[in-house]
Amino acid sequence: MDFVAARKVMVDSQVRVNDVTDRGLQAALLTVPRERFCAPDRAWSAYGEVEVPIAGDRRLMQAREVAKLLQALDARPGERALALAAPYAAAVLAALGVSVTAQEADFAVLDVVGEALQDLRVATVVAPLAEPAGQDWDMIVSEGAVAVRPTAWLDALRVGGRLAVVERSGPNGRAVLYVRGREGVSRRELFDAAPAILAEMTPAPAFVL
Repeated sequence: MDFVAARKVMVDSQVRVNDVTDRGLQAALLTVPRERFCAPDRAWSAYGEVEVPIAGDRRLMQAREVAKLLQALDARPGERALALAAPYAAAVLAALGVSVTAQEADFAVLDVVGEALQDLRVATVVAPLAEPAGQDWDMIVSEGAVAVRPTAWLDALRVGGRLAVVERSGPNGRAVLYVRGREGVSRRELFDAAPAILAEMTPAPAFVL
């Protein structure tokens, strides 16, 4: 399979036509080998309009949704980003000149994506996703949905920092952008999306007598 040609078709037919107008982001998407971020036996489906298995219950978010999240973040070279369960987004941010740390909770996922992240100059850390590594991030992004307010993620942002994530309840979800200000956090809805909810970002089960 000609992955370079497939990557161009993806950007032309899935990204540009979905209001992703940032030319720098488009160029970065053309350089990142998406096929290296999914299960090896599913590399052929990396550029389709589907979520592709990585390992276990983790899936690669659709490219157009990743692109729209990253465009909302308005990444600038030299900024620091934390990618929580977002290895492909991490690689694209690195291609934009951002200093990126990819945080995963599952070694099985890193077994699939770790070599690609290393090759693309992305640092990795293994830790529970509900507990972001470090503080004062310029950006945080996740390719998995959350079903609870990501308070710890918001607390890890510096003033002016941004968080792009999908909030999901039941079958429906909305991508949102949070921005931390000096006096609080603002929230703006972006677009419909429904990736799988991260297991660590679900409500605690209610106690029933």
